[in-house]
Amino acid sequence: MHVVVVPAGEASLTLHDIDVAPLGDTGVDAGAVQVRTSAVVPAADLAALVHERESAAEPPRWVWSDTAALYPPLLAEGVSVARCWDLRLCHTILRTSALTADSTLATAPPSGWDEARVASPVQDGLFDLAPSVPLDPVAEMRRQREALAGATALDGSSASARLGLLLAAESAGALVAAEMTFAGVPWDAAEHDRILADALGPRPSAGFRPSLLEAKLAEVREALGVDDLNPDSPAELLRQLRSAGLAVASTRSWELRGVEHPAIKPLLEYKKLSRLLTANGWHWLDTWVADGRFRPVYVPGGVVTGRWASDGGGALQLPHQVRGAVRADPGWTLVVADAAQLEPRILAAMSGDEAMARAGQAADMYEGMVATGAVETRQQAKYGMLGAMYGGTQGESGRMLPRITKAYPQALALVEHAARAGERGQVVSTWLGRSSPLPGGAWRAAQEAAADQEATAADQDRARGLARGWGRFTRNFVVQGTAAEWALCWMALLRLRLRALDGPAVPGAAPRPAGGPHLAFFLHDEVMVHSPAGQADEVARIVEETAAEAGRLLFTDARVEFRVTVATVRSYADAKGVATDLPLPALENDLEGDAEV
Repeated sequence: MHVVVVPAGEASLTLHDIDVAPLGDTGVDAGAVQVRTSAVVPAADLAALVHERESAAEPPRWVWSDTAALYPPLLAEGVSVARCWDLRLCHTILRTSALTADSTLATAPPSGWDEARVASPVQDGLFDLAPSVPLDPVAEMRRQREALAGATALDGSSASARLGLLLAAESAGALVAAEMTFAGVPWDAAEHDRILADALGPRPSAGFRPSLLEAKLAEVREALGVDDLNPDSPAELLRQLRSAGLAVASTRSWELRGVEHPAIKPLLEYKKLSRLLTANGWHWLDTWVADGRFRPVYVPGGVVTGRWASDGGGALQLPHQVRGAVRADPGWTLVVADAAQLEPRILAAMSGDEAMARAGQAADMYEGMVATGAVETRQQAKYGMLGAMYGGTQGESGRMLPRITKAYPQALALVEHAARAGERGQVVSTWLGRSSPLPGGAWRAAQEAAADQEATAADQDRARGLARGWGRFTRNFVVQGTAAEWALCWMALLRLRLRALDGPAVPGAAPRPAGGPHLAFFLHDEVMVHSPAGQADEVARIVEETAAEAGRLLFTDARVEFRVTVATVRSYADAKGVATDLPLPALENDLEGDAEV
């Protein structure tokens, strides 16, 4: 059973109970939507009605225009839902997926469903949406189910099941995002202040730099022999560095690290401290932390690959320096889990490369690659795989690429195929069916100029460079996007298991996302559960089980194991061994010089 929620005025709404036919592979009724009953109810009664329906033996799937607008007010009333269908998020995927390119939804002129959401995710009103034209959720649900029923893969087979899984996972992710914002990340403001004071000096008066930051700046000025320097102005800093005889092309930290001069070390230290002050300093603390909670605003699907973005608080760029301020409540603990070598495992499963799949059965996939003889060291495996997935051809990543290609030909063929498609300006898709955007007008204009009979060598070089750059984007799109799909499925499964662990909802009790073990933080392939200490072991087991289940859900026949590293800690800073496989600085240098798009 599905229930469509439709605003019907300033103080009322309509609830449509609808039947949705199974998708199937054939049949004119596949995915059909039939309204069974309809009722107009006061908006003030929505929370009670939702709670009543959620308490039934078989709760419905709620269908609404925008989870970020409609769900937070329900959470504020102490009501949560198990499942939903977010029409706006699903519309975006179906509108751009190559699997539904011929559907009525994809070929229709732009509508209100294509407009950016206007409502704030944290608001007082239920329906503060302002599209240019009224939206009809029932009609949109019909269009979406029709598009799903006709979803077709490149080989002509039905892609309804895969794409349907993506839409369900995307909608579940919207529920997770709203619940995590509502519950918040447990945050010790006093500890954060102490961390800042230790690193920067005591909190300064408005308009002044902290004392330790000012002292570091004095070292830079002295080393450069200047009395006045604003290091926060890239243009001025570059001019002063060149005046000191340093042949630098930019003020980027990775370039400065290769320069020998007494000013460089304190300058790099200044830049690091300045980033901390700007991104997570006292102003950030005053703005985003209240009542012992940091409540960032997540944007599911905010990146074209399907990764999340953040619309406030910078949750997806939380630096290690301040993670000590993330502390569980008394009697509670943090269960922090990170997917080990997620993208290489995703590539192995997608490509069906048997040799890479064997390496992926190891707890540490990079060590598994060493064990199979593909490379000699774990570092070589890491450089080689990240270079292959991100298009690195220079430095250590480029040197390892031929060995990785020889060891895992099917895996490398998959990303190479995606890269060549991008170079031709074609669309590529993730495992479940999210498709990449087409390159922009400047890209197309450059290719047309290069194809002209009067094209110059400069025209052709520019076109080739842009084509290679877009190829690097599509190369990684298929892997990173599929990894995002796995993470969505992981969180969706984990969320439902945690709800079951929390027990049935009780009217008048604390809202479910904060009343028991609940997801508190998510970062690409890492999750944090805030759990009562007595349930931490069971939560850790559920985290591991749902990670493996998410792998089986996406890749039913794959032999790759999706493992997670789990740490149960009081402070986020103590989650040792978690998030240890980010690209190394030297590899970032290889890729940065290779991947200007």
